[in-house]
Parts: sequence; structure tokens; C-alpha cells
Amino acid sequence: MADLVGRGPEMAAIAALLAGAREGDSGSLVLRGEPGIGKTALLEHAVMTAGDLRVVRGTGVEVEAELPFAGLQLLLRPALPSVGALPERQRNALEAALGLGSSAPPDPMLVGLAVLSLLAEHAGDMGLLCLVDDAHWLDRASRDALLFAARRLLAEGVAMIFAARTGDAFPSTGLTELPVAGLAPEDAAALLDRQRPTPAMRHRLLTEARGNPLALLELPIALAEEQHDGHGPGALPLTERLQSAFHGQLSRMPAATRSLLLVAAADETGELDVVLRAAEAVGAGVDDLAPAEAADLVRRCGPLEGGIAFRHPLIRAAVYQQAPLGRRLAVHRALADALNAPEHADRRAWHLAAVATGPDEKTAAALERSAARACERSGHLAAATAYERAARLTADPEGRARREMLAAETALEAGELRRAGDLASQAARRTECPAIRARLAHVRGLASFYQGPFSSAHRMLVDGAALIGDVDPARSAAMLVTAVHTAWYLGEGELTDTLERLAALRLPEQDPLAPVISYLLRLLDRGAGGAPPVLRDILEEVRQRGRAPKLALQILCGAALARGQDVYAYELAAGLAAEHRAAGSLGRLLPSLFLTVESEIFTGRHRDALSTASEALGLARDTGQRHWIGQLSSELAYLRALAGEEEACREYAEVAMDGASAGSIAPGAPWANWSLGLLDLGLGRAEAALSRFERLTSEPIRHHICATRSIPDLVEAAVRVGEPARAREPLGRFEQWAVSVRQPWADALVLRCQALLTCDNHAEQLYTDALKTHDRDGRPTEYARTALLYGEWLRRARRKAEARAQLKDALDIFDRLGMRPWALRARGELTASGAQDTAPEPVRGAAADLTPQESQIVRLAARGLSNRDIAAQLFLSHRTVGYHLYKAYPKLGVASRGELTDLDLGPAMA
Repeated sequence: MADLVGRGPEMAAIAALLAGAREGDSGSLVLRGEPGIGKTALLEHAVMTAGDLRVVRGTGVEVEAELPFAGLQLLLRPALPSVGALPERQRNALEAALGLGSSAPPDPMLVGLAVLSLLAEHAGDMGLLCLVDDAHWLDRASRDALLFAARRLLAEGVAMIFAARTGDAFPSTGLTELPVAGLAPEDAAALLDRQRPTPAMRHRLLTEARGNPLALLELPIALAEEQHDGHGPGALPLTERLQSAFHGQLSRMPAATRSLLLVAAADETGELDVVLRAAEAVGAGVDDLAPAEAADLVRRCGPLEGGIAFRHPLIRAAVYQQAPLGRRLAVHRALADALNAPEHADRRAWHLAAVATGPDEKTAAALERSAARACERSGHLAAATAYERAARLTADPEGRARREMLAAETALEAGELRRAGDLASQAARRTECPAIRARLAHVRGLASFYQGPFSSAHRMLVDGAALIGDVDPARSAAMLVTAVHTAWYLGEGELTDTLERLAALRLPEQDPLAPVISYLLRLLDRGAGGAPPVLRDILEEVRQRGRAPKLALQILCGAALARGQDVYAYELAAGLAAEHRAAGSLGRLLPSLFLTVESEIFTGRHRDALSTASEALGLARDTGQRHWIGQLSSELAYLRALAGEEEACREYAEVAMDGASAGSIAPGAPWANWSLGLLDLGLGRAEAALSRFERLTSEPIRHHICATRSIPDLVEAAVRVGEPARAREPLGRFEQWAVSVRQPWADALVLRCQALLTCDNHAEQLYTDALKTHDRDGRPTEYARTALLYGEWLRRARRKAEARAQLKDALDIFDRLGMRPWALRARGELTASGAQDTAPEPVRGAAADLTPQESQIVRLAARGLSNRDIAAQLFLSHRTVGYHLYKAYPKLGVASRGELTDLDLGPAMA
């Protein structure tokens, strides 16, 4: 296999990948091309040149695409002896996914992390080559787990190569993709000449094969048998042309051999004992396999040659498509009878479904049970398909609607948003049952919310909640709490209406959602409602009643930030994030990390916020969660604005503002606008900044957290451009908000804004009161900005000595926080006030030169966590953690883990 004709670049790419694995580096490659183009041959070449690398290999099987983790089970079989080295939660998740354990349904991304850890363990010191052929036919659960692992590879000594067809559903975002094209004319001729075609046939073969290696090898046989020229099969597309060539070979097989091959094609798993049991029912036996083996149509494979496989997937397709419908149905029935053991129940159900030509309740019930088992293993996409097929076999309209509802709910869990919405709409037309219609409305609302537009999503949630408010108030409350989230993006009118609906709902006093709702009802309070509820007290009430849904707690956390309770919100967000990390619940982790970053920003923990947001954005990209890519990019835009990094700020803001739809804004747009305004303000472009901030003062976003908190920036920009009147109305709303939330830091910002707008000596009293009210240690950013403004006021009043004290205090904080534009401004003011040495100082502590991920890992290591513990928290392999520590030690000037505790590393990640 080392002398593949015309594949020099492809072999070089594979060689580089294998060389990296031998050196301890990791990488991945997707070979993409049409059928027969040589992808499998390149995988075989990789095996032949792997040397001492360990090898695991698997193949996507089309008929198993509906069986969750079927592909993973085949691939990881040789590595399973290493599973005992995995952290307990990862081990349990992987064993549950592979049907080797009985733990609770695993989080799909925790399975992906377990795959990453297992590949790293199996690689050991030798390195590992992991190959997946026909990756486009992998079941969704296996595909997602393997792609997650591939995107997180770094320093494990693992090389992963996938082969997938052009145009088929195998997403390779984040991976290196290498298109495998047809051979160059001279290489195609060299390969064809090995077949010794006649001169008359040679030109036609080169023309029709178009450089496809399989065609160059197989078409000579078919063309030699054709009695006509220029018509018929020669005009077919290449894939059909190849299948036609295989049809000719099949037609020469004995009838019993063709029957046995049809059984193998319909089963496709290649388990010889199952194939032979089913073949007996259609008049074939093991001896009938010999002619097909002699013709190289099938080959023995698997442990101890206990399986058979077609030499190429197109042969299997030719066998199946050539058979009449009646023969196919008979074969599927025979396979269903042969798969009568409990462990084959899922495969049996699908063969029964292939036989069914009309309503069949027995088969529908078997598929429903198969779907339930798939859910237990977190195979939600497979479950949705099984529920949907079961629904089609159900005659009773209400029963069909119920199964379509289950299909819609599991499709939503799988992230198939459009499919979930379509199934829910379809089911809603069949049923009058209020409970089912409400669940369907919930699915449609959430599917629409995550796709946009928010307006239709919100209406579905509100209407569904109204439908069952009297019969199921708990579910109605859950839907309305979710509707608070959708209403947030539609404006104060919709939000007010939703809160009024929540207030009118009669929920049992002991329901865990009752305290959550009581807090949400104060969301738009402007000071007339008395003392605001305290988040910590609300959470205690929830705990006394049971457990509230995690989504409700995330919405509650966002509400706490909207009410200025940043410290308590941080505790809740960090606690939820820690729970999701421990459980490996990556899908639920990202919203908690977004809220964590918000609270870290508001409390001046910029380094922590940068680490958290960078990690979360990487996870969002690796898992394709576009909603959170935009949201987290908007936070990173804000952090880059604080640092004065204009190019990075604008790049993140552009990502954040992508995704707007008719009637609704992009979720990341409010933060992005605040970020760009703050960037302009810091760089002295006050007019541009004011224009940005004013965009946040109008519907539908003027009630948003960043719209409210950007008002002090708007006031400063308005004063700088000499138009303070533009700040009066926004400041009035901010003053009302500050009265309602009763937070000292909000009062301090009101005082600062009033000082900016005051033209007489009363400004001094307002500035000094603001500084006294500020929490210098807990909220250093705003303290320093107030000190800077006061110092500027003092310098203009020619009180330079007093000005220098304020400006020096502000400069120290700006330098420590890395707020370069504000530090430059403070430094300029100090120079103007007569200070002598205002050159930048290399402060910031030991971790200043670390990347965000290195900083996160180092701080966790300083707390005493092992590499495996850190890897489990950050969804990395333990080898990648070791790699980052190796890179960080020289930057920190240390030689070992034990020295980390003596360094100023900043607070550790929650």
C-alpha cells in the first residue's frame, strides 16, 4: 500500500500526522471525496506506515445509523482494557453509552470527554492511530463524541483520520480537511495500464472513470461484457455506473449466494452467526458464501474472522438495490426472527419496521421501547427517529400524536431544532388533548427561540402555558418562566405582560418555582415595591421546597444580575457551573459560564473573566453552539475594549452581532454595542461612544443589563462632547433603578454621574461621597474610574497635589487590571499635574504572561488538583494539561508544581 499511484500529497499529510503522534503531538484529518476515490486505500496506507503506533479502527455502518453509540462500540473495543484509568464519572458515562453499565443517562459531551481520555490512555508512550472509515454513516451519538474528542486533541500522541463522502453529513468544522480528488491523467493511465486494457477500450475507460481509482479497476470488467457502445450504462453518473458494474458480477453468482449476500446487505453489521441464521430461512447456508469470497465481493473480518464485510460499500448497495421488493421484505423478516435475543431488541425492531407496509401496533410498540432505551444512553437523535417511525405505524390519531410528541421532544434534546418544530406542529394538528398540546407548544417555543425569531417562540410558550394553566399549573409555570427569557429580547411590553401572567398563576405554595417567580416579579421594579428580595434568601426557600429546574435557576441568576446582586449571582452561576462540570454536562455548562463571566466583569475580576470566557467560547465552538458563540464573543469584546485592543474587540463584536432575524436582535448585540462604545470612550472618541450608548436606550433592549449599566458611560460621553442634556433622561432611569436595587455601588455611580453634570463646587462633595460609597476592593474598576474623573476635576481646579493623589490611586488599579486606555489617560493627567515619573510599571503579578488557558490550569494546579482532576473540569485530556503546565513553568520562573503556591496567581476558578 506504500506505492499508491498519484497520492503523494495525501500520503505526505498522513506521514506528518503520524510523525507528530510519535513525538507526543496530536492532530486530526478528514479525507473527503466521492465513492471509490481512494479514501479507504489511504486509511490502509496509514495502517501500513503506522510503525509502532497502536491502532484502533472503525467504520460507519449505514443500517446502524439509528443505534446510539454503535460506531463507538466497534471503534473502541481494543481500547476498553484502559477504561479503568478514567475518572469515575467519565468511566460510568462511557460504560453506559456502550451498554456496559447501568448508570444514569450520560451527558453526550461527557461521553466525548471520556473518549478523549480513553484515547489518551490507550496511546500511552507509544502513540495511537485512530481511523474511522465511512464516517458519514456514523450514528449521531458516536459522531458527536468523536468530533468533540478530535477538536480537543493537543498533546496526547493521538492521530485521528476520518474518511467521509463529499456532500454527506459529517461536519468537519474545526478539523483539517483534505479533499481527495480524482487522479491526474498520467496517474490514472498508469493505474489503468496495470489492467492491460485493449487499445480500443483504454480511451473510453479513462474518459468515463474521470480519475476515480475504483472505476479504473472495476469498469474494465463491465465494459468487456458490453455488446453496445456509447449508450446505456455508459451514460449513467459514475456511482451508478460502478453499481452497474457490480450488478454484472453479482448476476454470475449462484441464486443461493445472491440470497446470502442480500441477507448480509440488509443486516450490514457483518455478524456471521446472525447472517447465517437468517440466511437459512431464505434457503442459503455457509457453503454458499464461497463463490462470493472467491470473486472478492466479500471478505472475512473481525475477531477470529467471525464476521464478513463487503469489499466496498457500493457492492452492498448494488446487492440490495438489485433485489426485488418481495425478496428484501423476506430477508428483513428473516433477520428479525434471527435477532430474538434481548440484546438484539433494537436491531430486531428496525428490521420489523422495514417489513411493515402499513399500521402495525406491535412493531410501533417495539420501536417505542427501542427509543426509550436510546434515551437512557443519551442517544436522543436515534430515539427521535425511532419515535417518529413508531408514529407512522400507529393507526390511532391520539396515539400517533403522542409518539410524534415524544419524537419532537427527543429531537429538541438532540439539537435538531427545525425537525423538532416540524414534528411538534405536525402532532398538534392531530390531537385535542390539552396536556399533549401544551408539551408540543413548549417544544415549538424552545425550538423557535434557539433558531429565532424570538417573537413566535414567545407566543408559542405563552399560548401553551395558558392552555394548561388550570389543569397543570406547575408545567404552565415552567413554560412562563422560560417565556420570561424570550420576552427579555422582545422589549419591556412583552416582559411586563409575561410577568403579569406569572403573577396571575395559582401555583402551590410548596412548589420550588414559587420563590423563583416571586423574585422574577420584581424584575422591572423601579423603586415602588419596598425592599427587594435577596437572591441568597430565595435560593434557600427553593432548597427547602425541593429542586427547581436548572433552566429556571439560570434565568433567576440573570434576573439577579439585572437587580444588581452581582456577588450572589456570581455564587449561583459559579455553583451551577461547578455542578455541570462535575456531571460533565457541557450543554448546560455554557449558560452558567456566560453568567459567571458577567458577574466577574462587574466585580472587576478581569483576568478571571478572560479565562472563563475564553474556555467557554472554545467549548461553544467545539460543540457548534452558535447561540453561545455569539453571547460569549460579546463578553470577550467588552474585555478587549477595557484593554484597548481595538482589532480584537471589533472582531468579537462582529461575531456577536451576527444572527439577528426579522423582528429580533442578535442575542450578543447589546453587549457588543456596549463594548464598541466603551472602546471608543477609552480611546477618546466620545461622539462615537455616545452614539453607541444611545442605541441601548431604546426598545427593545433598554431594560437589558448592559443597557442599564452602560448609562454611567453614556453620561461621561455626553459631558465630554459638551451635550449633557442627552444624558438627563437616561440618568433619570438609572437613578430610579439604583433606588429600587439598593446597592451601594449603584448609589456611588449615581453620585459620580451627578458630579459630572454639576457645574459648581457641589461636584467635589458628590465625587468624595461617591468614592466613600464605592467598594475599592470589591469593584475596583468603577472606583478607579471615579478617582480618575475626580482627579481630572481637581487638576482643572488647579489643585494639582490633591489631583495627583487621586490619579495615582486610579493609575495603580488600571495598570493592575490591564486597562491600558484608562491608564494612559491617568498617566497623561498625572504628567499635566506635575508628576515626575509616570512611566508604565511592569506590574500584574506572576500570571500576567500566561495565556487564559494556562492561567486557568496553573491556578487549579496551585490548589492541589492533579492533572486528571484539572482535565475533568476543563474538558481536556490529562496530557494536554501537562503540556500547558510545561509551557507555563518557564513563564512563571518555577521548575515544579510545588512552587506554584508561593506565587501571586490571582483567584482560582470556581
